[in-house]
Amino acid sequence: MNKPGEEPLLSLPERHSRILSLLQQNGSISVTQLSELFKVSEVTIRKDLSYLEQQKKLYRTHGSAILISPYISDRHVNEKEKKNVAEKRAIGAAAAELISQDDSIIIASGTTLAFLAREIKPVGHLTVITSAVPVTQILSQHPDVDVLQLGGITRSSSMSVVGPFAETMLRNFNCSKLFVGVDGIDMEFGLTTTNVLEASLNDAMINAAQKVVVLADSSKFGRRGFSKICDLEAVDRIITDSGVQQLYLDRLRERGIEVTVVDA
Repeated sequence: MNKPGEEPLLSLPERHSRILSLLQQNGSISVTQLSELFKVSEVTIRKDLSYLEQQKKLYRTHGSAILISPYISDRHVNEKEKKNVAEKRAIGAAAAELISQDDSIIIASGTTLAFLAREIKPVGHLTVITSAVPVTQILSQHPDVDVLQLGGITRSSSMSVVGPFAETMLRNFNCSKLFVGVDGIDMEFGLTTTNVLEASLNDAMINAAQKVVVLADSSKFGRRGFSKICDLEAVDRIITDSGVQQLYLDRLRERGIEVTVVDA
């Protein structure tokens, strides 16, 4: 007889189905936990996970499993802007509402940040510091917006500048808010992007802002880019869409991070 809290003995297909169900609920689960839960050896669990990974139903990490590969490769902005358009537009609109009268803000690079720029309707006069060429192109046409375009090395894949020149410029400014996009949000590793120079510039932007607002659609959660920007403790607010798993929302709010979820 099974003890309370233990799984009944399951057939192989039933065990595989249960593993995937647990991943949907929890985001990740360790080999040890699964072994104890199903009362089978860790060798058996590793074989289960290997089979499910071959079926492209999960991704194995050191001693555990998650639903998708956490690692992200760099993609061109033209490719990124075609993905999750409705979600990015709604996130950008919600972020624009946070801009105050006569505000001074920093806008980092990324396709979601371009959607933010299109939604900005300043009350009074707005000053924007940005690394993103598309953001400059959008906002420089507005008579009530002063745009300070950071200088440096232009990344063709993101249409934005990076490097020490841009970082040095930021040392002379202090803004109320930074709006930043990311390639990945990992509960343990923090915020990441695929480019080391962009990560360094984003960190400099954080130091030049009083509050950090992350704009990230739900596909960014549980993912990791090559370069770390910062720990989650540096973040004040995250704006995302309703596709995000509840477990991520709970963990973020437990850390005192304000989370806005938009419908898209």
